[in-house]
Amino acid sequence: MTATVASHRKPRQHPLAALTGGGSRSARTARTAATLALAGAATATATGFEGTAQAAHRPTPAQVKDRVDALHQEAEVATQNYNGAKESADTAREELSRLQDEAARRTRKLNAARTELGTLAASQYRSGGVDPAVRLLLSADPQRYLDGAAVLERTGSHQATAVAGYARRLGSVRQVRQRAEETVERLADTEAKLKKHRVTVVHKLGAAEELLHRLTAEQRQRMAARDGARSGPGQDRTGHGAGRGDGPLDGIPGGAGGVAAAQAPSPRAARAVAFAYSALGKPYVWGATGPSAYDCSGLTQAAWKAGGVALPRTTYTQISSGPRVNRSQLAPGDLVFFYSGISHVGLYVGNGQMIHAPHPGAPVRIAPIDQMPFAAATRPA
Repeated sequence: MTATVASHRKPRQHPLAALTGGGSRSARTARTAATLALAGAATATATGFEGTAQAAHRPTPAQVKDRVDALHQEAEVATQNYNGAKESADTAREELSRLQDEAARRTRKLNAARTELGTLAASQYRSGGVDPAVRLLLSADPQRYLDGAAVLERTGSHQATAVAGYARRLGSVRQVRQRAEETVERLADTEAKLKKHRVTVVHKLGAAEELLHRLTAEQRQRMAARDGARSGPGQDRTGHGAGRGDGPLDGIPGGAGGVAAAQAPSPRAARAVAFAYSALGKPYVWGATGPSAYDCSGLTQAAWKAGGVALPRTTYTQISSGPRVNRSQLAPGDLVFFYSGISHVGLYVGNGQMIHAPHPGAPVRIAPIDQMPFAAATRPA
């Protein structure tokens, strides 16, 4: 009975059996086709999702530009830190060289004083003995006597003069050598900072360049064209261009227009502006101070040097190179600073315009001062 009932039961199939086997040949063929169709649909769906995800993560040209601008600004901050560290390192090297020369000069005088003491000792020996003070000064550790004022009390007047001279020179040599050692330590610390800032600049600029390479050539050209349009009318390398009739200065090389050169508050400022116009079109190179390329503070430093004024190297120090000026009272030659960290500077040329070195890939150009967040302005003294 049990066996009979069992023989009439159909075996229960796995839910996937209908797709993987069993039944007639035609049924199997149909099931195979269904399996392939489902697999194809799954593949197409996965590909669609992947494509959608890639499209969602691919930045638009506007997003690329915003990020590139941010990276350039971050690189500018690091560039100013690099410039400051380089200036400190150069100063330390000059000081070290001067101290080494001074130490050598004082050592020669010390040796001369020692020779004088040796002559005095020889004379005393021939006459019957050498004063203990002189013997100790000529020993391997003369500092034992130099550390105590009792030295001079143990010698005669001539000996006292010789001993005092030797003591003075020995002390001065040691002072100079101590300052030289401190300068060496400071230089090593500054050079470590210099290397750190250099790595940061290169990293930021490399990241910006990588982002730009994700755009097509046409997109990059459109972006550059928009930047050029925001920077005002085109100028050639000498500063003459389409906007010449509306330029800020007249009678100044590179300047133009119907506005008198007297707008500049001083002849020095006028010469600084003239220099800035002559630099139009030259490339931006971080850390550069001319004459073939500039960064932002390198350009303003070089411009005011042409005007006879020595500006410090960085934006952080240039902002203190003269009295502050309200934005409404700007005059040609004033330094205009941007961003809350004072990381960018340009030279004001009038009519709300400045000449500045923007960033890699953008040459020295004229631009409106409202192109970036205005921070402060200074009129170099």
